[in-house]
Amino acid sequence: MPRTGVATLPLHYGKAPRWLFSRMSMLAREILTALASEFSPEEILRRFSDPFWFQAFGCVLGFDWHSSGLTTTVLGAAKEGIRGLEGDIGIFIAGGKGSTSRKTPGEIESYGEKYSFEPRRLVYASKLSAKVDNTAVQDGYQLYHHVFLFTKNMHWAVVQQGMNPQNRMARRYHWLGDDVRDFVVEPHKAVCCDRRQASLNMVAARSEEARQVSVELARKGPDKLLREIRSINNLQLAKRHNITGADINPARIRGTLVRTYERQPEDFETLLAIQGVGPKTIRALSLVSELIYGNPPSYSDPARYSFAHGGKDGTPFPVDRKTYDRTIVVMKNAVQAARLGNEKLKAVRRLADFYHL
Repeated sequence: MPRTGVATLPLHYGKAPRWLFSRMSMLAREILTALASEFSPEEILRRFSDPFWFQAFGCVLGFDWHSSGLTTTVLGAAKEGIRGLEGDIGIFIAGGKGSTSRKTPGEIESYGEKYSFEPRRLVYASKLSAKVDNTAVQDGYQLYHHVFLFTKNMHWAVVQQGMNPQNRMARRYHWLGDDVRDFVVEPHKAVCCDRRQASLNMVAARSEEARQVSVELARKGPDKLLREIRSINNLQLAKRHNITGADINPARIRGTLVRTYERQPEDFETLLAIQGVGPKTIRALSLVSELIYGNPPSYSDPARYSFAHGGKDGTPFPVDRKTYDRTIVVMKNAVQAARLGNEKLKAVRRLADFYHL
């Protein structure tokens, strides 16, 4: 499963009932334990970074097959399921929905202190991946959910989700740290989604010149740059443009431009990492780059399951609690037997191999 990228889902509200969430947590624990035992903690990260595998995982756990809530509930169940077993399984899960997402750096640091590893690189990856999908990629989806999965050996994956109330859709972004060669140049290895729209994509390969000019502009004195931005407000832009000078209030971004001038960022990644550099600042710099200096960014949208136990909303059928409980017991017994050298988990693997023929 080599793909990582983006999935777009209908925006659903509500939450999983307690009886289902508890079962999801237990089954998630057994599946993740089996994956770590059969393969490695890094394989778990690779699978979570694949939107197709993740969707199938949510279906196996019995959640809505196409709901935005699949993201938040499945990751919440996985985090709860392995709580206290992180050191044994070899992966750690930080973050979550809403205010919990903002606690991610602190959770990573706490794990680092408890398990004796340096968390700074992981904290940086967590913060910058969120900044990329919320600021460098402006596709109309505001992030409200961020989960960072990682190992002590600095391997990591990100699953985060944004919301667009206008079209009632949610978009999920997947990252795999091992495949990220550059945070600001095509960091999503592949993008998987049917629905596209006009987007400012400053991490596209085609945006390289726009990134370079944006950095040069950020290093200039803010007053000179603001004069150029104000001149754009008086231009009549062609319909093909997805942003206009009217989108930018020079007075409100002056403080941020002062910070970028003081920092003198050496590249776009450093610029993006500066506190306060948000979507409006990036829009302003990209617009000046295009209209004054002739370096247009990309406006291409980066977005390009069956059930085992039923689904929470009754599709394709209500969750079968009896079968669900039996699956948990079988998986738990198989994992425990595998630790003793038993053949049960190998039988599960042979069954999986059979269905992949």
